[in-house]
Amino acid sequence: MVQMVDICKEYPGVRALDKVNFRVRKGEIRALIGENGAGKSTLMKILTGAESPTSGEIFLDGHPIDRMTPAISERLGIACVYQNLFLAEHLTVAENVWMGCFPSRLGLVSKKRLVEKTRKVLAEIGYQEVIDPSDRVKDLTASQQGMVAIVRAISRDARVVIFDEPTAVLAEREVEELFRVIRLLQQKHLAVIYISHRLEEIFEVCGTITVLKDGRYAGDAVTAGTTEPELIAMMVGRELTGSHHDPTRKIGGELLRAEHITNERLNDCSITVREGEIVGIYGLVGAGRTEFSRALFGGDPITGGTIAIRGEVVALKNPRRAIDRGISLVPEDRRRHGLALQLSVKHNLNLPVYRKNGRLGFVRRKIEREISDRYIRQMSIRTPSADQKVKNLSGGNQQKVVLGKWLANQSRVFIMDEPTNGIDVGAKEEIYSLINQLAQTGSGIICISSYMPELMGLCDRIVVMNNGRTVANVDRTDFQEAHLLRLAIQSADAERVSEK
Repeated sequence: MVQMVDICKEYPGVRALDKVNFRVRKGEIRALIGENGAGKSTLMKILTGAESPTSGEIFLDGHPIDRMTPAISERLGIACVYQNLFLAEHLTVAENVWMGCFPSRLGLVSKKRLVEKTRKVLAEIGYQEVIDPSDRVKDLTASQQGMVAIVRAISRDARVVIFDEPTAVLAEREVEELFRVIRLLQQKHLAVIYISHRLEEIFEVCGTITVLKDGRYAGDAVTAGTTEPELIAMMVGRELTGSHHDPTRKIGGELLRAEHITNERLNDCSITVREGEIVGIYGLVGAGRTEFSRALFGGDPITGGTIAIRGEVVALKNPRRAIDRGISLVPEDRRRHGLALQLSVKHNLNLPVYRKNGRLGFVRRKIEREISDRYIRQMSIRTPSADQKVKNLSGGNQQKVVLGKWLANQSRVFIMDEPTNGIDVGAKEEIYSLINQLAQTGSGIICISSYMPELMGLCDRIVVMNNGRTVANVDRTDFQEAHLLRLAIQSADAERVSEK
């Protein structure tokens, strides 16, 4: 169906792709994997017409495509479901699905036909009971918005569908639904390209794999004939460990204690974290994990409960007060809430400390440069220079910038919401190492993740949330995946469990 031959892409001073070959057949689900910065997104941007190759050829059904633009790509039947959903949240589901090709008569949009066509597509893939075409997208959950993006992609007579990290906002049951839809597309002889950093998903849904490394083609593999360590070795050139827990860390005194935290989204939530301790928060989508992190950071007001730092009760009415008290937040969506994308790496690393290091309202350039150089070096941030815009960095390096700015602020409590979301396996290892280094120096870490093996491999304790409540505090010696999951899905009326 699609063949890309000797694709090169050069930006000023950077060769993003170097003679990359890629192909996918009708009825094939092919994974495209590699570390952040390996060139996956650039290659797919070229296929969808968002970028033009410096050199190379693209063939569709054996016919050369001389010029590719987003409009031509869509007309040829190439669709993409992006990790960043790009939905018009103020419009309805139906309007989002058919945007750009509304059914009309005499120049007027027929809302009745719009809804009917949407219902038909929803029914084809079994989403008709989950989503109503008349719902506004802003009122949907994150996972339902992901479903809308999928429906939009396959509603245009697509022949090739690209899924770019499609499970980032989906719960476990919804992931299974997504895989069902993907297999349905395969049965209809569509070509599916699946990009994910979660290798277990690759083995579950993909038949073949293409690996990129440093902008070059690293090889193909058949899923049934390869193993996860072999794929990792192709991607990063080294073997990676399974557990990331550091038993040599010394747990010290209490840094933060939150008791009975309550607001419109939370009901009686409590957590403690000590010096050198890594505490996980686990729960299903909608359990209130992110809301709890925002309350601890002063981002959302609390109506009940107390927060104490080193035994002193404090009123964290806004994030500035939390930052001044040494609390930091690495948000789930780093691009929207953790970074100023249009600013440089240097500026982002200095954002929390400009007020401290300025003089009479002016930036002290020498100190600004020293801080950025220090943390680029300490965090191993891969960037051409400190003046590079942070939006141009890979996901893993962007996450390092978010962590680096809080180190520059000399924070002592790090709240990390999905710290490895959208990051490749190699960068994940670096983030895990950085988390352990922070704990070794006496910082306290609260790590929120929907990926249970990540928490079990990293944390000293796991606090389980369910329906806006903390329902269990499980010590490392009692970690069992089935037990933690049972706590996360139990009835909201179940008796609170406390385990030491």
